[in-house]
Amino acid sequence: MKKKSVLALVFALALTLTLLAGCGGSSDKKSNASNSDVVVVKDIDESKLITVGASATPHAEILEEARAALEADGWELKIVIYDDYVLPNQALADGTIDANYFQHTPYLNSYNEANGTNLIAAALIHYEPFGIYSNGVSDLSELKDGATIIIPADDSNETRALLLLQQEGLIILPEGASAEDGVSTLDIVDDGGYRIVTVQADTVAAQLKNSDKGTIAVINGNYALAAGLDIKDALANEDADGDAALTYANIIACAAGDQNSAKITALIAALQTEVVADFIANQYEGAVVRIF
Repeated sequence: MKKKSVLALVFALALTLTLLAGCGGSSDKKSNASNSDVVVVKDIDESKLITVGASATPHAEILEEARAALEADGWELKIVIYDDYVLPNQALADGTIDANYFQHTPYLNSYNEANGTNLIAAALIHYEPFGIYSNGVSDLSELKDGATIIIPADDSNETRALLLLQQEGLIILPEGASAEDGVSTLDIVDDGGYRIVTVQADTVAAQLKNSDKGTIAVINGNYALAAGLDIKDALANEDADGDAALTYANIIACAAGDQNSAKITALIAALQTEVVADFIANQYEGAVVRIF
């Protein structure tokens, strides 16, 4: 009995040592695998991350030019692209983004009034002259009676388009019509015999492309760029040195109270540099004009 007990004890001890050795080997292998397959994930400091909503052209492109200056000061820039004029203000209002860059002040004011939001213009960055483009018309004097004129439908851009049409003598608006007070097609005193059609701003260029020959359209600068239209080919455009430049300058917008925050201050400083100014001048050749 003693001999059997001793043998059992020896066997158990040997088994235990083998298992321990096996665990140690397994642990070493795991450790080695872990060391060779380790993935370093960069922690993002949310307090140093600036998230900006923007239209793809030219706003996101201009923001990219400001990235280096922000990074040099310890900031990270995240650009969220939007392809309409509503979502970037919704995202700003609900705090999803820190700022947006796609609109001018009259549009922002119109949005606030319609939605009960409190978003503000923190800085003026650039101006995009509205242009009149055509399908088969080389000069506005060639425009025929009954021709279709396509313009943006939203309040501020409709006003802007109508003011440009009046500037070119195509229509007559009430005396004293202005961007501040706003006008719509219902206010037109004399339409010149033309058929004026309002459509969503981001569809104007496509509508013109698919229109009948002899049609013209008033197109926002960024949508004209996105559609491959050249401001040099516009039959008419707003004067970049006039009141429209300040009234319709594209802005950095933020929530009221955030305009002096570290994030917004850093963003504006990075955008209002000579590097960005030179990029705007060289890249867009008059389709986009810096306003700082």
